[in-house]
Amino acid sequence: MYKIPVSVLVVIHTADLQVLLLERADHPGYWQSVTGSQDSGETLIQTAAREVFEETGLNVADYALTDWQTENRYEIYEEWRWRYGPDVRFNTEHVFGLRLPGIVPVRIAAREHLNFMWLPWQQAASKVFSSSNAEAILKLPEHSQPG
Repeated sequence: MYKIPVSVLVVIHTADLQVLLLERADHPGYWQSVTGSQDSGETLIQTAAREVFEETGLNVADYALTDWQTENRYEIYEEWRWRYGPDVRFNTEHVFGLRLPGIVPVRIAAREHLNFMWLPWQQAASKVFSSSNAEAILKLPEHSQPG
């Protein structure tokens, strides 16, 4: 079954703007925030909650998940295009933030990620491989206040 070309990007961060990054298992050295494709029948919030739990073990109900009302449309990297239908070249990514009170323990999914780290937001933005991920992290200060 092909992936739906709609995804979420969830910037997990602390109140003092430390950002959680995950290293991709299928591409060592590629660091990113939580990402994932929407499943059929899911709302974007449900997708964000599921991906956060699958990739970190965190329950978004325990923290502040916010929709940043940001969409990015980009061409799917060639190396991952096989996951989508034959004529699909673009994905629409929806950006969310998950604000934690401080650094908390996470449990990464071994089949998806090799490692994790917490970095100050500016360093995190320069570490991620995706330009849309970097842009989202750079906007973190304007989205980080409790709502």
